[in-house]
Formats: sequence, structure tokens, C-alpha cells
Amino acid sequence: MAETEERLRRTMMFVPGNNPAMVKDAGIYGADSIMFDLEDAVSLAEKDAARDLVYEALSSQDYGEAELVVRINGDDTPFYQNDVRAMVKAGIDVIRLPKTETAEMITSLEADVLAAEKEFGREVGSTHLMAAIESAKGVLNAPEIAAASDRMIGIALSAEDYTTDMKTHRYPDGAELEFARNMVLHAARAAGIAAFDTVFTNMDDTDGFYRETRYIHQLGFDGKSLVNPRQIAMVNEVYQPTQAEIDNARNVINAIEEARLKGSGVISMNGQMVDRPVVLRAQRVMRLAKASHLVDEEGNDLEK
Repeated sequence: MAETEERLRRTMMFVPGNNPAMVKDAGIYGADSIMFDLEDAVSLAEKDAARDLVYEALSSQDYGEAELVVRINGDDTPFYQNDVRAMVKAGIDVIRLPKTETAEMITSLEADVLAAEKEFGREVGSTHLMAAIESAKGVLNAPEIAAASDRMIGIALSAEDYTTDMKTHRYPDGAELEFARNMVLHAARAAGIAAFDTVFTNMDDTDGFYRETRYIHQLGFDGKSLVNPRQIAMVNEVYQPTQAEIDNARNVINAIEEARLKGSGVISMNGQMVDRPVVLRAQRVMRLAKASHLVDEEGNDLEK
């Protein structure tokens, strides 16, 4: 599977592909990942124009260090092939396939991406993939979908279509998504890729957004899909490590360095051996602390 450890994916912000101002300014808000939407946000009459707009932006705009993702139209639409070819040609980082229900849909997309990479002289394997899980069938097949390609970087739950498929709707406590969230999360972890939670669309319900974000953070999701730039700072606040977590992680990192200097393969801290899961957790905490501007590049606390 694609390596996800080095990249934080707390926030994936939707940007309508037919909105020139939003496409142009998407890089200024600080999202970890920017997802240009060619699917649901764009009417049928604007599909070709939106594709051209996103292609030109990718070819000319500087989006900084953000990961660039595009949600293409589904493989059952007449826009799919042109979306794939244009986005690969533009050098997109990740293609997100909507309404993914089987592993075969991912392997088919992979073949189309490979053909486009060869056609346009892109490095083979440089275009990564992710799947949006939007139905009961997709949820039940999530483990196979997540492991369908070495190009996969993540899978995302999309709640609106899923709850419609389940003949229910969104509730404040999120009970209707409990099974789906856990299936998507476990599928991602088993495959070694990232898991993204669904969007929260009620911008007037700040308390509800914080409650949901804290819950998915507690479950272990890498991040959340967003519909508004104002939500970026809110998610980052939830994912920000505590001072105690930073101090402990720093101690683990120091123990790793001490073992390296001694030429020892055994890492110990306070007389106890430090195993690999503890090391991985410490490294992630320090990445989060740096991204939250709580520590500098050397891991030292920054002045408040």
C-alpha cells in the first residue's frame, strides 16, 4: 500500500471545480489536502468547463505543500475517461473515485490511470488513488476496496448517499453511521492507508461539529472531509496533541537517538523497553505538534 505515515491528512477540503475564485484561492486556507470536485458540486452542463478550469489551475497555481486531490465523475458517466486523462496529465496527486462499491472498480481505475500516465509521460505510479464509500455494498466491501491497489492512499465515508441507501438520515448522535465508520476505519488500518470521515454540513452547529470531530478522532480517523475553510482550524484544534503527549513523545524520540548513538538495537526509556507501536505513536505526535506550531523542527517547545 502507499506510504501514509509521513503525511498528515487531518483536513480534506472540498472545492467546487466550477468556482474559479475558490479554485484559485484554495491554497491559502491551510488544508492538508485540497479536493477539487468535478462530481456532485458541478451540474451536467458545466462538467467540461469545470474539468478545464481545474486542469488549468493545477498547471499554473501554486498550492504550497497541500496534497492535491480530485473527485472525478463515476465510471458509469460519460465524463469519467476525460476526467482521468486530464487530471493525470495535469499531475494531480490523488484521484478520488466516488460511489466505490467493489475492488474491481479500483483496479479498473488503476488501469485507466496507468494508461494515461504512459500517454502523457507521467511517472508510472505517481498518481495515487482513494475511494469514497457511499453505500451499504461499499461498506461491506471496504476491506477489499482498501487493499485493491498499491496506489491507494485512503478511503472516505460519504454519509449522505450512504444514509439514503440505508433508508435513514443523519442524526445528531451519529448512531446511523456507527457500523460504517468502524468498517471503513478497520479496512483502512488493515490495508495500511488513511481513513477520512464524512463532511459536516451544518455550519451553524459549531458544537455539533466539534462533538463529531472529537468522536472520529477518538475512533482513530486520520481526518475529516470539509465543506468550509472555517472548519480547518477547528479540526486542527481537535487533533492537536496535549503538552503531556508531546513531552512523552519527545522522551521516546530522545531514547531512539540515544540507542542509535550507542549502536544498540534496543530502545529503552526509564528502564523499560520501547516497542515499535510506541515509537510510531510518538513520531505521529511530534508530526502533529510541528504542524500545530507547538514545537520547532528539532522538537523543542515554541514560546506561547
